[in-house]
Amino acid sequence: MTRSSKPSLGAFTFFAIAFALSAYFTFAAVQGDFGLFRRVEIQAEADELRLDLDRLSLEITAIENLTHRLSDDYLDLDLLDERARSVLGLLRADEIVIR
Repeated sequence: MTRSSKPSLGAFTFFAIAFALSAYFTFAAVQGDFGLFRRVEIQAEADELRLDLDRLSLEITAIENLTHRLSDDYLDLDLLDERARSVLGLLRADEIVIR
């Protein structure tokens, strides 16, 4: 009794299924919704949003400073004069406008 050296159909099927499953899970780990590429995209978006948050925080701080300087408790007359000139277009009586 000699055995043939040819692999059986069962072994071929097992290895084909194992290869297909490993290829699927490798693809999902790299390209899937929770894969490496998606993680890099999310990290880049998070970094961009942090920069936006920092920029907006600085802008809010500047606006709060201007609001405080024009409040009833602390009135900055130079800032009030500047805002009246730029927004309302007001001038003093002794000024000359050159266009």
